[in-house]
Amino acid sequence: MQTPPSASPPVPWWLAQRLRAAGGSVPFLDYMDWVLHDPDHGAYGSGRLAIGPRGDFATAPSLGPEFAQLLAPQVAQWLALLPADAPLALVETGPGEGQLAQQLAEALHDGWPQLAGRTELVLVEPNAGMAQRQRQRLGACPLPVRWIDFDSLASAPLRGVVLAHEVLDALAIERIERRGELWCRQHVVLRGDSLGLEAAEPLTGSLLDQLEALGLLPLDGSRPEGWCTELHPGLVPWLAACAGALSEGWLLVIDYAHEARRYYAPQRSGGTLMAYRCQRASDDPLREPGLWDLTAHLCLESLEAAARAGGWQPLGGCRQGEALLALGLASRLHALQQGQADRLAELLQRRETLLRLVDPAGLGEFRWLAFRRDGVAPMPTPETSPLFLSVPAP
Repeated sequence: MQTPPSASPPVPWWLAQRLRAAGGSVPFLDYMDWVLHDPDHGAYGSGRLAIGPRGDFATAPSLGPEFAQLLAPQVAQWLALLPADAPLALVETGPGEGQLAQQLAEALHDGWPQLAGRTELVLVEPNAGMAQRQRQRLGACPLPVRWIDFDSLASAPLRGVVLAHEVLDALAIERIERRGELWCRQHVVLRGDSLGLEAAEPLTGSLLDQLEALGLLPLDGSRPEGWCTELHPGLVPWLAACAGALSEGWLLVIDYAHEARRYYAPQRSGGTLMAYRCQRASDDPLREPGLWDLTAHLCLESLEAAARAGGWQPLGGCRQGEALLALGLASRLHALQQGQADRLAELLQRRETLLRLVDPAGLGEFRWLAFRRDGVAPMPTPETSPLFLSVPAP
């Protein structure tokens, strides 16, 4: 359910104080970082947001273990391609409530015990509030587990697999707006007791080069005055830091994303930025700051360029529906049809979950994108090509 924007969003004292100290106006990027990741007041930083069907928003792992069980063969394939005598790592970035980490650890332990015996679970969580919730969930994890940051890992890089599931869409973004013949940075401004958005300084330098590559320059009449969208400056440093944490292995990004031609189409006049709370969606990013999740889709071309700049080799991608079919979803659905009648309620629930994972109007629209770090065979072969990119068996 989408809620209408609030006419005069309330401004919490801490945010008003911070805005006044900054002169009453800050780039949207700074505002988004504050309201999501401030350790005391941010939606993630404080651990306030709850993930799941009864929380603020649901993710695939929060619906049950089916998603992780389908993903596990892909993780196992990649781990098995690494040197047989090396310790291995399964790294999850931004692990949320820890559901996917726990479920994947259990799936590896049950299905690939020899690999699991050499694998540690490494969680990269910048928000202390969320890390505390993860520790509670992972108290009985079948794999050894530790929490660390990318900078610390750079001194002793790992071999393994990095998962970024619904992480990059929460990196702070730049909002840009057309004003006359210029692209301008959008600011959040304090107006008395409320917040507003307004165009501020014109974009310069490398940002203009990026706009040209994305088809947003030269300006023409297809995007009118006030047309706004997003840029993703956090991708380059994030992907470079992630690469520095891994000496050899793979990165799997799972997130909402569009091609540039769709992302920056003239008819998409407000970008992709959305707020979520209590299973509700709002297109007002200033609504109750620190209580709502903020998220913006990724641009596929921007992501690939940032990955290459950070030392990753793109291997390809597809939509989640296609990926899960390649990993055996159809056979799981068929097996459920052969289940015992006295378990009908459980079987129907599992079937509903599997279908939600591939619903093209929801989770099935996620993109799966694979990247590789140096040290692995230079060209993919049938044995090393990602399983999720294979053609599903008929």
